[in-house]
Amino acid sequence: MRNEEVMPVQVCYTRVGEVILVDVQVSPGTTIMQAIERSGVLKQAPEINLQTQKVGVFGKLKSLEARLHPNDRVEIYRPLVADPMEARRRRAAKHGR
Repeated sequence: MRNEEVMPVQVCYTRVGEVILVDVQVSPGTTIMQAIERSGVLKQAPEINLQTQKVGVFGKLKSLEARLHPNDRVEIYRPLVADPMEARRRRAAKHGR
């Protein structure tokens, strides 16, 4: 890729105790899936299952086919381990509310 034909993006995945953040140079028109594959994150975190896990850009859910823009941050989201409402109820009960 020539320099004028690339754009920077980041791919981010967080697991317990570790943040994986990879800067990648991609061509205009690159999809989220292509950026994830190019980043090498799937090799660093083999537990990622893109068939079941959601992805997004800057906190907004996107499909794997969505096209990226310069300086986008692709985020791979982990599945929730607890229902957020149930966790809130437990915390409130613990504090007597």
